[in-house]
Amino acid sequence: MMLRLAPFACLLALAACNGGADTSEQANIAAIENQAGLDGPIVELPEEGGSEAELVGENAEAPTSAATDKWVGKWVGVEGLVLDIAPDAAKGPGAYRLTMQYTLDDKGVFEGTATPEGIAFSRPDGDHVLRATDGDATGLKYLAGKTDCLTVMQGEGYCRG
Repeated sequence: MMLRLAPFACLLALAACNGGADTSEQANIAAIENQAGLDGPIVELPEEGGSEAELVGENAEAPTSAATDKWVGKWVGVEGLVLDIAPDAAKGPGAYRLTMQYTLDDKGVFEGTATPEGIAFSRPDGDHVLRATDGDATGLKYLAGKTDCLTVMQGEGYCRG
């Protein structure tokens, strides 16, 4: 009789050592790990084999907006062109207000949204994405050689310092 139970005892021992924890125990472990220095809500991790999208959850824009939050402030272009980026607290993380003088004759305030590529926005001349570049990438001789710049399109860019 004892010999018949030995394989089952081994299987039970393996299950206990090999992820045999129940779902509530996994949730508790995830909660403790999330509280170990991370800001924001506790995120329950998916089972093994989950996709990257599942790992990010509802906070998909957090990493993107953290990068673009560094862009808040004044940026200077050529011939009086200027860009001022401010967070739009009313709309939440990853939302911005772009105040721009973008041609000699055109200016306005536009809503921007953080994306993996930069800050997406629309203005009368179309949809655009503000991207981090250097001065050479703007295509503007006055900005050439600068290292901290944002480019809307070839011929339109803004730099700091």
